[in-house]
Amino acid sequence: MKKPPALWENKTAKKKDKMKPNTIHKNPMKNILIISIAIIGIMISACNNGNNLEKKKTALAKLLKEQEDISNRIKKLEAEISEAGGDVKTDKPIFVEVSELKKQSFTHYIEVEGRIDGDENVGVTSQMPGTINKILVSTGDMVKKGQVLAQLDNQTILQGLEELKTSLAFVNSIYLKQKNLWDQKIGTEIQFLTAKNNKEALEKKMETIKEQIEMTKIKSPIDGTVEEITAKIGQSAMPGFQIFRVVNFNSLKVMAEISETYASKVKQGNEAQINFPDLNREIESKISFSSKFISPANRTFSIEAQLPNAADYKPNMIARVKIVDYNSDSSIVIPVNMIQDSEAGKYVYTAVNEGGKMIAKKQYIQFSSTYNGFAQITSGLNENDKLITTGYQDVNSGQIIKF
Repeated sequence: MKKPPALWENKTAKKKDKMKPNTIHKNPMKNILIISIAIIGIMISACNNGNNLEKKKTALAKLLKEQEDISNRIKKLEAEISEAGGDVKTDKPIFVEVSELKKQSFTHYIEVEGRIDGDENVGVTSQMPGTINKILVSTGDMVKKGQVLAQLDNQTILQGLEELKTSLAFVNSIYLKQKNLWDQKIGTEIQFLTAKNNKEALEKKMETIKEQIEMTKIKSPIDGTVEEITAKIGQSAMPGFQIFRVVNFNSLKVMAEISETYASKVKQGNEAQINFPDLNREIESKISFSSKFISPANRTFSIEAQLPNAADYKPNMIARVKIVDYNSDSSIVIPVNMIQDSEAGKYVYTAVNEGGKMIAKKQYIQFSSTYNGFAQITSGLNENDKLITTGYQDVNSGQIIKF
């Protein structure tokens, strides 16, 4: 008896399904191999892309270097043509900035550093050695000329003065008696003259001792203010060693030393600008004194300028002095950094109109003085010339420009 066909077919299908291999679970090594091949392929592709990027970067760097070399060669050739007097023509304009020249004032200064001092700035010393036993003033006190500032120990001198007074009284009494006798024609002339000589000698000695007593008093030689006291009671005073400093603030001045190079330029009456950095102030003044003597030690000479309103300043304060040694009211003045140099001389570039186009023109110039970044032009430029102020480093004579 035969089975139904449908049933037989179903069993056959199921048997075939059971015989079909399971690639994921039955063959793991084969799966790993496939995955590894895929990863290696991805890495090779990435490496190829990286190598291409590096090649592109290398090629770009090479081209940029070639471009720079070509640009430098072009500039060098343009400069050589321009130096030879030729014009470098190009249809591509270079953008620049220009400034129309106008005459203006130009002043040259000599700059030095100085200090404030007083016309009467005195260091007071003792006239004789001795021990200070009194100081009669304090720092800041106003004093008059001749006022006693300190007293030296003079006890010994005073004792000698008292002894001398006694001797002088005795000698004077003898002299008067001898004089009375001599007036009466009594006694000898030698007795009278001896008595007179003894009296006069003691009187002179008395004057000397009084002068010595005055020398023990340290006095102010000027009217002014006591600015410094360097000694104390009990210390020894010696001639030549400063004890007080007295300054008269009614008249102060700025003093400075100037190199002998400027001896012919700096004279009495020159205008000067004086700056006080500590006060943030600048004033106008004039040179009131210019020394004729050159110091052999540092090859300089001294100058002075008076200060108004002396009470506003302090002695030894720093001052920066700018002395006018040259001035012109009408000059062509340009910035120094626009001046270029060549074997043929100094030059600048100006903008000129040729054939309806603005071109750069090399203009050789001469200048006399420079100060504070500006130069006074003596030849080569005129008023209303158009000076190229920006882009002048990149142009050559004959190039078309726009501004």
